[in-house]
Amino acid sequence: QVQLVESGGGLVAAGGSLTLSCAASGDTFTNYVMAWFRHIVGKEREYVAGLSWNGRSIAYADSVEGRFTMSGDSAENTVYLQMNNLTPEDTAVYYCAVGNSLIPLRDYTRYIYWGQGTQVTVSS
Repeated sequence: QVQLVESGGGLVAAGGSLTLSCAASGDTFTNYVMAWFRHIVGKEREYVAGLSWNGRSIAYADSVEGRFTMSGDSAENTVYLQMNNLTPEDTAVYYCAVGNSLIPLRDYTRYIYWGQGTQVTVSS
């Protein structure tokens, strides 16, 4: 059974940094994509960044490009999200998700597995 466990959320002042981690277990993920989404109550889940293990390509949402960096350790089935220069608009629950390699990265409805989420709160 696939499990995704996120960690690293918390409270940070505007301009600060946080690093999220997502450890995946229960399968071999070389033919999957792994992505970060975030959700604010009352809004649709928003794509943040995604990684394709096959091509090692990473794509970012425009709202985080240049501030957030996603990376992965294929040996450990773990992905990270380094978040710099955080703003209050980045406050959300951040989720890690896994989908097969053929899905559109930004479409959250196409992902198969989800972590439990980790809260990120940025104070002004």
